[in-house]
Amino acid sequence: MKIGIIGGSGLDDPKILQNPQELEVNTPYGKPSSSLTIGKINDIDIVILARHGKKHEIPPTQVNYRANIYALKEQGCTHIITTTACGSLKEEIKRGDFVILDQFIDFTRHRKITFHEDFNEGPRHTPMANPFDENLRKILIDTGKELNYDLHEKGTVITIEGPRFSTKAESHMFRSWGADVINMSVAPEAALANELGIPYASIAMSTDYDCWKSDEASVSWEEILKVFNSNSDKVKKLLLSVIPKLKNAN
Repeated sequence: MKIGIIGGSGLDDPKILQNPQELEVNTPYGKPSSSLTIGKINDIDIVILARHGKKHEIPPTQVNYRANIYALKEQGCTHIITTTACGSLKEEIKRGDFVILDQFIDFTRHRKITFHEDFNEGPRHTPMANPFDENLRKILIDTGKELNYDLHEKGTVITIEGPRFSTKAESHMFRSWGADVINMSVAPEAALANELGIPYASIAMSTDYDCWKSDEASVSWEEILKVFNSNSDKVKKLLLSVIPKLKNAN
């Protein structure tokens, strides 16, 4: 078993890994967003990748999602867990709440979102009815409850292009479609992981209310950082508590 973790702030803290090492890699799809940080947690092999680069220098639309997922596949990752900030599209999903996603709506338009760019070896259509792995989701949910986190057991994320935020009209439209949260990264990652047959799950942290809520200030990058950074230790604690359980559940 080897766990790939894709995330950002706080997850590049070397203290979460035993004997961390940096590894530069390349793939047939180009270079991933960052070097890989390789080490162990409870004797389980871990590979951490910074989605937007070590200094958050890569905008969402420019992230090489194919290279990121393929790099983890090449390293032998058997599971992928990701973390992401998201905007809440529902009153009951509050700032700082965790959502263990179970569905996505892909509203991106400018990204490479498949490994199957030709059918020279025959048609390849990947089932995507349930894009988030149920076993991983259950372990994340159960562990979040044990930690007494404010946690939602399911949620549909709509992934938009970025880096701009939504207009109010778009935000209300996404709510009418049944989306629970909004972000700029998860859908392409989940789709690509499914194409490669790697179980994938995502921990979404609500940081704002996008811009649909009339009694709240519209989303800003400063507000996202404030909420995410104040809860980053909770994200790390959840991951550190979940990973030992994966070995027993494998």
